[in-house]
Amino acid sequence: MLLTYDDHLAAIRREADLMATTVAASDLDATVPTCPEWTVRDLAQHLGQVHMWATVHVEQALTTPLTDEETAAVWGDPPADADLVGWYRGTADRLVKALEQAPPDLVAWTFFRDAPAPRDFWVRRQAHELAIHRADAQGVAGSFDPVAPDFAADGIEELLFGFFARRASRLRSETPVTLGMQTDNGSWRVHIGPEPAVTERGDATADCTVRGSASDVYHALWNRLPLHDLRVGGDPAVLDLWNRMARIVWT
Repeated sequence: MLLTYDDHLAAIRREADLMATTVAASDLDATVPTCPEWTVRDLAQHLGQVHMWATVHVEQALTTPLTDEETAAVWGDPPADADLVGWYRGTADRLVKALEQAPPDLVAWTFFRDAPAPRDFWVRRQAHELAIHRADAQGVAGSFDPVAPDFAADGIEELLFGFFARRASRLRSETPVTLGMQTDNGSWRVHIGPEPAVTERGDATADCTVRGSASDVYHALWNRLPLHDLRVGGDPAVLDLWNRMARIVWT
């Protein structure tokens, strides 16, 4: 993990304020281009619900995940449009408070192999959840703000060593290939084959390599910018594989 607990907590505060401000200025019925099945209303409700879901795991130090029935009870009824921004701010404030009050040795459920300590896992996961969905919200108007290089590199690491190392990851290939990434502050190589992907740091030499700013690579790996728009070397079919298989979905 490249950033500290305090860095991630500050990012949550900053990104939550940007998210709320963006939603307040948006048409709630507008379609979100990077999440085309959602409107701005849906996006804000989803993010607030994720905050509540994460908060309860931290507040109650749950060692097993909430069931679907328990999750529905935590969420309650969705807010009216007039209350949406205030409701969202409330979910973010509650998340921050829970993380501030959580002890460093918190014992709670997490969902990555080799995850950081639970408090560090949850503060990091929510910081990046927020940053990506804030970009989704801003993108309704046509563009979104970049993130700082150190934050982007931290998010790239979470994605590669966390999400795509999971047994449940769909990022597989019958024919093994490698995808390299090189940014202004880091490089990685991902081995994609029949088993969960394995990532190594420090060498971007691969069947296909993408190069760009840390923020652009971060957003492209999250499918918020086209990977093919980065500087690409090698076999572009590897990018097609990523675009098909490397997607994180809410279940």
